[in-house]
Amino acid sequence: MLFMQLFPSQETAFLFPGPVGDLEVITTVPANAEVTATVIICHPHPLYGGTMHNKVVSALARAFHNLGLRTVRFNFRGVGESVGRHDEGRGESDDVVALAQWIQSLFPTEALWLAGFSFGGFVAASTVPRLSVARLVTVAPQVSRFLSPRLPPITCPWLIVQGEQDEIVSPEAVCEWVETLQPKPQLVRLPGAGHFFHGQLIALRQCVEAFK
Repeated sequence: MLFMQLFPSQETAFLFPGPVGDLEVITTVPANAEVTATVIICHPHPLYGGTMHNKVVSALARAFHNLGLRTVRFNFRGVGESVGRHDEGRGESDDVVALAQWIQSLFPTEALWLAGFSFGGFVAASTVPRLSVARLVTVAPQVSRFLSPRLPPITCPWLIVQGEQDEIVSPEAVCEWVETLQPKPQLVRLPGAGHFFHGQLIALRQCVEAFK
């Protein structure tokens, strides 16, 4: 299915014309809810198997759906049916901007949220300064990528969820990095959770659904 001129009224997969070619996209809309925002969700590192079908990404989509938000998941360039090559976050940020511009053209008075897991958390956060973003959610953000160069301050409400047993992203490094940020994001640390939140996906969803 090709790019939709209107936001689909039910879960739909289609190809969106991104900056370097088609992006593979899945959208959802909650039933029987007055939708006030749309969230774009970014997946983990594509060179290590990350796709929009990752179970943490799916858990985020379910949490946002439960909150009454539209969701947009997409495969970064070079993943699945998305055209292009991995670009270390730069081109991936351009892809997020293109999707955001489409959403804002359809819903100019509604809020835009960004979210991401691991590398996708870095992409989402690094794109915030380029857009008008109401809220940001990052799960186990790849903190080493934030340190050089540093991002401009993120002033919208920001939730970070970090597993205490993360074997890929250092929980200590994330906590130390959060202490350097102004304003500080809301940090939730999940005891017993590893990087992929095995057995902890419901707890992760609950954290996101409780974000105020």
